Amino acid sequence: MTENNSSAPKPTGRGRRASSAQDRAEVRSIDELDRAIIRILQKNGRTNNTDIAKELDVTETTIRKRIAQLLEDDMINVVAVPTPKAVGSSTSAIIGISVALQSIHRVSDQLRKCPEVRYVGMSAGRYDIMIEVFASDQEHLLEFVTDCLGSMDGITDVETSVILKVAKFSYEWEII
Repeated sequence: MTENNSSAPKPTGRGRRASSAQDRAEVRSIDELDRAIIRILQKNGRTNNTDIAKELDVTETTIRKRIAQLLEDDMINVVAVPTPKAVGSSTSAIIGISVALQSIHRVSDQLRKCPEVRYVGMSAGRYDIMIEVFASDQEHLLEFVTDCLGSMDGITDVETSVILKVAKFSYEWEII
């Protein structure tokens, strides 16, 4: 006889469990070896497991298993991030958006689908949503603001800050 535990997380299509409040509360802590691996990968995501193992004085198998576990637990992502220049975007902007609060999730979902939008964050403070946008030029940015944002129901105000020069662009931060 099998038990039917309806509160158990359901598998998803990629071998991951559907998240729940309990899953979010059970965040795995990372140890010093995990932190060291992450630091190395932050500097060069293409560093191979053998080189990481030599630097940290552990076996390649240990590194391979640790990286696999960090990936499975959603503690890291290893990706190639093209620069705006690589994709033909020479203009970037940070845009603060005020919305009718009952529309915040719907507007955020619509913004996530826009190819110009690279970051969407729901925020507390002056704006309800903050986005980062990359455009090919100022005309493209103008079209995005007027046509795309201007046509979304629920948006009540928009403030666009054009980035004149990027002084620092980094994915590195201290792992605590």
